[in-house]
Amino acid sequence: MAIPPCVLLLTNLLAIFLLPVASSSDINIITQSQPLVDDGRTTLVSDNGKYELGFFGPGSRPHRYIGIWFKSKTVRTVVWVANRENPMKHSSGKFIINKEGNLVLVNNNDTLVWLANSTGKASSPIVQLLGSGNLVLRDEKDQNPENYMWQSFDYPSDTLLPGMKVGWNLRTGPNRYLTAWKNWDDPSAGDFRSELMLHNLPEKVFWQGLTEYYRISPWNGVSFSGSSAVNSNIALVSKG
Repeated sequence: MAIPPCVLLLTNLLAIFLLPVASSSDINIITQSQPLVDDGRTTLVSDNGKYELGFFGPGSRPHRYIGIWFKSKTVRTVVWVANRENPMKHSSGKFIINKEGNLVLVNNNDTLVWLANSTGKASSPIVQLLGSGNLVLRDEKDQNPENYMWQSFDYPSDTLLPGMKVGWNLRTGPNRYLTAWKNWDDPSAGDFRSELMLHNLPEKVFWQGLTEYYRISPWNGVSFSGSSAVNSNIALVSKG
């Protein structure tokens, strides 16, 4: 007996609707037993749901980066990139805490791509993306910010987030400044940077390479007291 066409159509439609649907898989922390892998689905999300960390490719080239962006925006707006100077050329990277307790990015051959220089050791190290957008490496049982072993706020890319500081960290050492992307699909350091210079009082200076283009007059403890344009025709341009 022939099967009516309407039955065949209904069967096909049911088969389509019953196919498994790919969905995102958010995690809250990275541990030594739970890395973040470049599987096209999994991301690390802050507790408040505002920020998201994951693997991405900003352009048409087959380059992969690990970065942080606003989770709720339709158009992805990246605010921090880890391996901006050393992209991976495949989509099989892993963001892990290695056996030494350091946060590292490795490729599919477990070759080191990027390393976060930890300032200490922890018995149970975890990586967490805070609601501020700060990515931190800390001991699971110690939430004191003074004891973070590493934090992305000490290594800004091109975006200044609320709570992020620029200038010299006199306790841990790094000089924190902003550097524009090279172009719209290349997050490596471009020509322009914004830096806090120490000349008796702090001054904000914008550079193109080694050329100073704009200087904001010294910080008086409350605000910058004024501005002095070195070249009134220049604008600091980033990716957006």
